[in-house]
Amino acid sequence: MNYSDATVWWIIAALGVGTFLIRFSFLGLIGSRPMPPWVLRHLRYTSVAILPGLVAPLVVFPAATDGVPDIARLLAATVTIVIGYKTKGVVRAMLGGAITLFVVQFLLG
Repeated sequence: MNYSDATVWWIIAALGVGTFLIRFSFLGLIGSRPMPPWVLRHLRYTSVAILPGLVAPLVVFPAATDGVPDIARLLAATVTIVIGYKTKGVVRAMLGGAITLFVVQFLLG
């Protein structure tokens, strides 16, 4: 598909306005008001719900291996989950997974 320069800029502008309105709806309209406890309780789980959705495709269908799952990424994901579950520490889990990924990739060549 070939789009003209003007069409591309209109798409970028429309997406920018849409993104602004989505964020403004929370920050500008609701930001100064206290939220009900049930909303705050559900918002605590936002990152827990989003991060696996972002990471899972990178583990199961990694672009680095043309979509073929490899042992290094699967092992790093497993180590990250185990460390996170045992320690309840996000930074420790991420560091453990990253170190595992680099070490296994180095050992496998």
